[in-house]
Amino acid sequence: MSDPPATPATHANQASPSASLSVSSLRKERGAIAAQACDTCRSRKQRCDEQRPKCGTCQKFKLECNYREPQPTKKDKTLVEILDRIKSLEEKIDSLGSGGAFSSPAVLHTQLLASTLAQDTGPTTAALNTGPVHPSNFHVHDASSASVSSGSDDHYKYVSSVHHMLAWPAVQQLFASVQPKIRSFDLSSVERERPTGILRLHSPPSHSLPTTTRFTTSRPASGIGARGPGVTAIPTTTTISGLTWDTMQRLSKAYFNSFHLLSPILDRHTFLSSTMPSVFNEGFSQDMASTIAFLVFALGEIALASTDGLPIHANNGRPSGVKGGSPEHPPGLDFFNEARRRMGFNLTECSLENVQIFALAGLYYGCCFYPMDLWRMSMSASLACQALITSNPGELSSPRADLIRRIFWHCSIMETCLNLEFGFTLTGLEKLETVVGLPDFSGPFSDEDYIGNQESHFQEHFASQIVLRRLLVEFHSVLNQDVVPPSPGQIPPPFSQSSTAGTAINRLTMHQLALQLDQWRGMLPAQLRWHEDSPGAFPNASPSIYSPSIFSTTASTPLSPTVPAQHHSARASVSGPPLMFTTDLDAVPARYPFSLDIQVALLRSRYYYTKYLVHRPFIYKALHFPDAMTHDDALGAAECLKACLKWPVAMSPTCTHKRLVPCIFFFTQNLFGILVILHLSTTVPILRRIRSTLCEERFEMDAGETVGLYLDWLRDLKVVDSTARWQWEAARAIYGLNE
Repeated sequence: MSDPPATPATHANQASPSASLSVSSLRKERGAIAAQACDTCRSRKQRCDEQRPKCGTCQKFKLECNYREPQPTKKDKTLVEILDRIKSLEEKIDSLGSGGAFSSPAVLHTQLLASTLAQDTGPTTAALNTGPVHPSNFHVHDASSASVSSGSDDHYKYVSSVHHMLAWPAVQQLFASVQPKIRSFDLSSVERERPTGILRLHSPPSHSLPTTTRFTTSRPASGIGARGPGVTAIPTTTTISGLTWDTMQRLSKAYFNSFHLLSPILDRHTFLSSTMPSVFNEGFSQDMASTIAFLVFALGEIALASTDGLPIHANNGRPSGVKGGSPEHPPGLDFFNEARRRMGFNLTECSLENVQIFALAGLYYGCCFYPMDLWRMSMSASLACQALITSNPGELSSPRADLIRRIFWHCSIMETCLNLEFGFTLTGLEKLETVVGLPDFSGPFSDEDYIGNQESHFQEHFASQIVLRRLLVEFHSVLNQDVVPPSPGQIPPPFSQSSTAGTAINRLTMHQLALQLDQWRGMLPAQLRWHEDSPGAFPNASPSIYSPSIFSTTASTPLSPTVPAQHHSARASVSGPPLMFTTDLDAVPARYPFSLDIQVALLRSRYYYTKYLVHRPFIYKALHFPDAMTHDDALGAAECLKACLKWPVAMSPTCTHKRLVPCIFFFTQNLFGILVILHLSTTVPILRRIRSTLCEERFEMDAGETVGLYLDWLRDLKVVDSTARWQWEAARAIYGLNE
């Protein structure tokens, strides 16, 4: 390390030390994205060093330095259109929750028509079938109809948490019937415990990451202390033996071509051109830059291991989708421990870097299947983000404003998942949404980010995730609006310990929310849109929408350090469009650069999750009040069952690198809940009738494949996730498996 290579210094002022494409080869294609010159340099047609607030030329000649906003490209305009449509959707949703919104069916019908955006969304719900449907004589085409009651129906119960769904009487009856087959787990504890209690109940008391490290560190020689030679000064830097420049490049590129595209919370240009050369040349200190560097290296090692690492186990010859390291010692742990040693030094900083540290640490804990630690880090990131914005509001108009907005929405998405599923209390971050605004990726754009966005459209995916998250929060608020406020000291709904947690809701409300969700899917840009009944297919536009370079056999540019040179071609299904995801877990998985499959799988799976959540009250009614079921209720239950099928996150290739799936235990919980519902739909007469008459012809085959996928998900994770272990035991007993 005493004689470092020239590479870091040479590339200190470049956007990417590892880029293999020249800037000139991209200049014609990039257009306005690379135009950051000030007006003075632009008029003189000379290179601008882009320093702010004044560039070098303007400082030298004492001129006024102004930067114009870059003109949006066609892709930027598509992103802006996505974000602009949020307001119109929010206004429609707000109208659902406004006072008196449910007082008149005529008003509801008018709002419904207004919300369709002049599109034909199928039959209106002005006249809904309210005739009773008995499970023994259910018919699809019931001719009787009546006006809809404007009041709520106590037969519908909305709960967002799978935990409270498992406490339904019908589910508890199912658990009681299989309890003799499970000696090691008490399924009745589901009804007694809160969601977080279930996580704690099945976790060992000493469940924590090891703190030992295999790194060899060296420090500079100590100097003479201020009080004389007997007192030594504390060294402030550390050199990690074996951490070469090539290793740092490889790990950081793996991070930025995977985790960064899923959660763009760092500035790639700053990290590669400043942070990494600094820690390499000067050593690792106790500052935030060194902490962030170690976290990036730790996540980069996980990204590499998740694609090319050895599976931690195999089941009947099928390798695990959890790769690299072991359950006790995950990949990147040595780097992560070095970061943990430094985090305390910057614990109370009100800075963007402080928020980034907590968010990155949360991502690492999630990759290692430590849900409680993920929650603690995620909440710390949200609180740090609030501190940053409230203590220094000027940051929202600084050059780093867009980066702050991106990490703000990352924290919001994580909070929403944790709150709806596990009842973790919100930090109040959501109150700053209107102050912060939406990200538009208007900051400096490195060449690698440009290429990654061209190939995977990660900007559109992130923007669409934000819209979907805001819709989900509004849906949850509307469906919970009739809940009585909790008394002091009581846990607010829907996370009370009562097995009847939930709220009585109006049937037409659920129909209108479903229409809003359909509108969101219809507003997606072509490169993200897919046919709803084919969750595993490529986007409707064409498989080539992502660029032919992904599917060609040769490529002049290495697209990702986690993917070898060859690329997997899209395979056409027997009777449908080409498939991006497959239920065949024994086939060689396709390999998509830039975590493309994870981006697509997350967006679609969260869509189906939202649809499933909106329609799940119909399943409750069918299970507990079958005599009160109407034709429209049956249609709603059918929609819920169809929304359960073949979530892409559980299909190949995404399920083959599970460590890269953010907040994975959120999906594990919901996949287990779906397994319970699909089983009940084969044993409860009215649900069995709905399956056979209102679901599509392929439903039975798709349902069988879905059960196989979700069971394999639990079987795989039971080795590393203690919560998945009891869920696997319950699912194994329910489905009569002998494993």
